[in-house]
Amino acid sequence: MNDDLADPTMPAAPLPDGWLHVDALDIDAQGIARRPDGKVVFIDGALPGELVSASVHRRKNNWEAATLTEVHRPSSLRVRPRCPHFGLHAGACGGCKMQHLDPAAQVAVKQRALEDGLWHLAKVRPDIVLRPIEGPAWGYRYRARLSVRHVHKKGEVLIGFHERKSRYVADMRECTVLPPHVSRLLLPLRALVFGLQARETCPQIELACGDDVTALVLRHLEPLSGGDQQKLRDFAAAHGVQWWLQPKGPDTVHRLDEGGPELAYALPEFGITMPFRPTDFTQVNPHINRVLVTRALRLLQARPHERVIDWFCGLGNFTLPIATQAGQVLGVEGSAALVARARQNFERNQASARAGQALAATEFAARNLFDMSAAQLVADGSADCWLVDPPREGAFALVKALAAIHQTRIGAEGAEALPAGSDGWRPPRRIVYVSCNPATLARDAGLLVHQAGYRCTAAGVVNMFPHTAHVESLAVFDLEA
Repeated sequence: MNDDLADPTMPAAPLPDGWLHVDALDIDAQGIARRPDGKVVFIDGALPGELVSASVHRRKNNWEAATLTEVHRPSSLRVRPRCPHFGLHAGACGGCKMQHLDPAAQVAVKQRALEDGLWHLAKVRPDIVLRPIEGPAWGYRYRARLSVRHVHKKGEVLIGFHERKSRYVADMRECTVLPPHVSRLLLPLRALVFGLQARETCPQIELACGDDVTALVLRHLEPLSGGDQQKLRDFAAAHGVQWWLQPKGPDTVHRLDEGGPELAYALPEFGITMPFRPTDFTQVNPHINRVLVTRALRLLQARPHERVIDWFCGLGNFTLPIATQAGQVLGVEGSAALVARARQNFERNQASARAGQALAATEFAARNLFDMSAAQLVADGSADCWLVDPPREGAFALVKALAAIHQTRIGAEGAEALPAGSDGWRPPRRIVYVSCNPATLARDAGLLVHQAGYRCTAAGVVNMFPHTAHVESLAVFDLEA
């Protein structure tokens, strides 16, 4: 955590009985204090520098978990939460954890979490700390999974995120992190579902906003009657949304009615348009995504004659922009459905490219990247640069395979034999790693730096999810000479 988030000067006089001085903040937005005997207390709702009282709800030998009950001296970083559903009270929404902390301070907490993770877990320090990527702090969440529940005792339907530390659905009447037009839909949606014959068997509505389309995916456990379907159509006409239905698994998602505008988002700097289905993985925050893609490609520094591999390529969010700069591109993804979508997106953008701006030759492959081997790495061929954008599990198998080849080439004890055809294979000169989990990034960075011959030349945070504890980051690894 940055120095301005912690008060290093402990109060000189003894504190009143039961008071605690908060020294720091952890990544879950819990204040960290110590009792006189040294026991650590994690306090929900407390901020660094504050004097507080707290109610303990869990005790262990070396630590306690508590909830803030009173602030005796507030932090200068404490702000008034914008959302009325945020807080520590009963029924509070659990979607956000940091609305009581100044947004700039939130970013500093996440930056410190990234740096601490790299050092304490991997003994890696980046040469340069990149400036954080930030964007709108409110109305940014274009993807969301909203729970739906008919509460008989209240005589109404609730739609929203779960309550804080609870499986109950919060009684949300607005949401400041959803786009304003979606927030305004919460109460009309509640009335709509309450009026459906299937209100007991519709557990979820998934939101996916494109640049011009707001798609709502209704999960329904029984077939919808004709009357219910008509109510959905009437709602769509009145509120300008597009209904999709999901009777079973994600592969059953389909439009209620065909026709109308396409769900898509644009990356205008690269002249790319990305159609997608509402259940496809896309970034939650489109404002940050545009900046992230631009920053990642600037760091990648792919040249027109070079080959680039985009690992965990999804539907081509990075692959297609890379194809505007590199000479040859390979996108690899575990989901065959996403690979098919990426291929379609490439063909569509290639067909619509302006004269003289055709995309580079690009191939896609579906492969389990959690079962990567050195032999498969060699089979995929050499590349000058890698873009790695894994899920929370990270890219351990991929970087382990890369490290195994390096260890063999330097004659490390116990190293495996090189796979066939590896004589001409060369590692990438640069790797840009986009992470959504600082712990798995640190683990993979340790392998790259200590066993694969790379140096971490830059790293920084991406505030994809303001007011939450989620840490997205970007790291650059260069091959040592």
